[in-house]
Amino acid sequence: MSIVCPARRQLLLGLGGVAMFSMIPTKVQASRSTTGVRSLGFRNLHTGERGQGSYWIDGSYQSGILSDFSHILRDHRRNESAPMDKRLYDLLFKLKESLNVEQDFNVISGYRSPKTNAMLASKSNGVAKKSYHMKGMAMDIAIPDVNLSHLREAAIELKLGGVGYYPQSGFIHVDTGPVRTW
Repeated sequence: MSIVCPARRQLLLGLGGVAMFSMIPTKVQASRSTTGVRSLGFRNLHTGERGQGSYWIDGSYQSGILSDFSHILRDHRRNESAPMDKRLYDLLFKLKESLNVEQDFNVISGYRSPKTNAMLASKSNGVAKKSYHMKGMAMDIAIPDVNLSHLREAAIELKLGGVGYYPQSGFIHVDTGPVRTW
């Protein structure tokens, strides 16, 4: 059993208070995760349309740019667009950062209407009947001058969703669903 005298207790409490006070920053700084700019660019291979912009600035998503992106990523077969999952843009931004590339994404498929998805699924086993494309949570992409297998590996390493590999068709699939690969 140890006994602490009152003077020693006051000293220890005082030192603890000083130590704790010295750990509190004198100037509050914004977290790095809420400052900065995130920009992306897309080229829709079916329509030839391009779009670039800063979709996130200092912690705020930019609704005008997001609307522009949704239009470029629309279902070109039915000319229907839907809001894309913001996490998908963040995934793509982190993917470009990890690869240290500036090029726009070539987009093979972004949003798909349920009717388009059903039509594609009836013609191919490679199209999921409940595809994340219909929820605006998936894109089929490539980046010019980036080896497709490197793009795939970088996407897998992010562990931010599903990654499908379609080398014969020249693209990878990324989505914001559960982490998985095929």
